[in-house]
Amino acid sequence: MDVGWEEYGWERLAQGVGRRRLPVWDATVGLVLGERAVLLYDTGSSLREGAEVRAQVQAMTGRKVTHIALSHPHFDHVLGTAAFSGVEVYGAVGLDTLLHGREREALRMDAVRQGLDAAEAAEAADVLVAPHHVVSGEWTLDLGGRQVLLANVGPGHTGHDLALLVPGEPEVVFCGDLAEESGEPQAGPDAIPSRWPAALDRLLDLGGESALYVPGHGATVDATFVRAQREELARRFEVT
Repeated sequence: MDVGWEEYGWERLAQGVGRRRLPVWDATVGLVLGERAVLLYDTGSSLREGAEVRAQVQAMTGRKVTHIALSHPHFDHVLGTAAFSGVEVYGAVGLDTLLHGREREALRMDAVRQGLDAAEAAEAADVLVAPHHVVSGEWTLDLGGRQVLLANVGPGHTGHDLALLVPGEPEVVFCGDLAEESGEPQAGPDAIPSRWPAALDRLLDLGGESALYVPGHGATVDATFVRAQREELARRFEVT
């Protein structure tokens, strides 16, 4: 089923595949429709933002999100997860223990430093949802009439980077913050720079030359852009 993505501020990428660039931090959330299931890639920076995305998906499709994949453990990508009830949540291996532990407080503090209202940050951190299923290599999800691939392609931007490949015409690869278009890729204290170029190599192997690549922030790009960013990161961090 195709829907009017643009009417709700979403960008249609392929049949049954779309994304929205959320305000303030320009973080992407992705949406993939199957016959039996609805997959959301990332959930926004707060419960309020997650609830807005949930309501939009229901309005656009008449269906509820059933599966969530989290690209990496940064506040603008994960703090909206608790706004979705009864979903199956996926993340890179280790993300489950990370989000159950002291990372909650680190996420809250980082969100506030970046400008999220302190009460909203505390509310979301208190009910932070860790993955129910962890991906150590690749995991194929059958959404009904459509199979998608979750791939643990990191580490790089963080120690827990999960990409999403949606086969089709074109193939669509959701990259998380391994790739960014609207600014230079951000390497925080949890980045693993020595492994980042190799993670982008794995992204390119996953999607190939003709895929549409969706960065965690910014406009969609092609393989040439991802390869150029890979070389830039290799020079920046002095790795091959």
